[in-house]
Amino acid sequence: MANYVAYPVYAPDGFPSSWEQKRLRFALKMNPSKGEIDLEHSDLVSFVPMDAVGEYGGIRLSEEKELGEIGSGYTYFRDDDVVVAKITPCFENGKGALAKGLSNKTAFGTTELHVMRADREQLEPEFLFYLTTSDLFRKFGESEMYGAGGQKRVPESFIKDFRVGFPSIGEQQTIARFLDFKTAQIDALIAKKKSLLDKLAEKRTALISHAVTKGLDSSVPMKDSGVAWLGDIPAHWEAKRTKFTVSYIGSGKTPKGGSEVYVQEGIMILRSQNVHDKGLRLDDVAYITDEADSAQAASRVLAGDVLLNITGASIGRTSIVPTPFPQANVNQHVCILRPVRDLVTPEYLYLLLCSRQAKDQISSLENGTCREGLNFTQVGGLLFAFPPIQEQVAIVLTLAAKVKAIDRQSGKVLSVIERLVEYRSAVITNAVTGKIDVRDFQIPQPAEVQETA
Repeated sequence: MANYVAYPVYAPDGFPSSWEQKRLRFALKMNPSKGEIDLEHSDLVSFVPMDAVGEYGGIRLSEEKELGEIGSGYTYFRDDDVVVAKITPCFENGKGALAKGLSNKTAFGTTELHVMRADREQLEPEFLFYLTTSDLFRKFGESEMYGAGGQKRVPESFIKDFRVGFPSIGEQQTIARFLDFKTAQIDALIAKKKSLLDKLAEKRTALISHAVTKGLDSSVPMKDSGVAWLGDIPAHWEAKRTKFTVSYIGSGKTPKGGSEVYVQEGIMILRSQNVHDKGLRLDDVAYITDEADSAQAASRVLAGDVLLNITGASIGRTSIVPTPFPQANVNQHVCILRPVRDLVTPEYLYLLLCSRQAKDQISSLENGTCREGLNFTQVGGLLFAFPPIQEQVAIVLTLAAKVKAIDRQSGKVLSVIERLVEYRSAVITNAVTGKIDVRDFQIPQPAEVQETA
């Protein structure tokens, strides 16, 4: 924050001396009653499931329902209310928004939302929204969560008792305008970097896809694969289903007792968040005890196994279990494919599952018969072109350096995105807590276009 100045004087509580400190309960209403609604049963209102609430702002408003269709088990809010997810991990991930543009200015959403309505004489909704996205609010809220495992929630009392520095309404409006401008700038940069990431991912997929369908030698004779979407393949290759190249297809299960049985160290259990196309990520790995592992033996992974996510948003992500690897199991969201080494190498099977041909097949199954995820029959039914083992090894070796170069470039871009996200969060936090003084902020005007003769 070196480019910004501090306030001239601060009070002992850490807020600027001109700000008034008090608990939020004195400046807002929590979870207002739906009894205030003055609409007909046939009037349309916005319907907002949790996946429609953005991380750090925005609500997808594509769904509407008649008011009379809405049951009693939904959370009511209206335009200019601030909503915050209360359940883990949605709260920690920053899900929350300032409601704008609701149908008939009214919405009903998931029960896992807290609703805050600002007292406009004391608190601007825009300032309140940015306050709820600040690190200060989220970190303190995370420490106040109660409940077990994946059912932890932020209590309403945390929000009511949260101490805030209140600048004047005019100053709140200035801070909100400043943050609108700065976050829009940062978000535009993040969007450009994410677009570059997407292009690199497509380049990676295209490189792999060409090699595993056409081979490395463009002069070899080709033949019709007999599969319309696969097209011509080298004449000496064979199109066959995955089940004929592996000795085992299966997965595990969540241990009895769920996340409550996880321990700090023990036997690893790999979940979908650990399986990524560029390798296993073990920074968020779960562990179970030897006793809990006794029921998991069937899902033990071996070095050289290929793992495939078969449910959820990460369906299709794949990794190889490296050598050596500690004792580990998988849960029900991760499928183990154990290659028959005389028919397919682990590295080649991994490339096949990274290819466009795999992604398209999985996507077609998702849109058809496996909306809840892939089953083992469908995994075994994935169809690819297989060259002889020696050629598989050559393809893997040839692609290795090229794929690694793309992955390194992607890693650098991802690092920039992470720094931009951190900077965005820091700007918000410092502005709403008075660590930086933006009272003189003016939105820069575009440079005047000079007329040319």
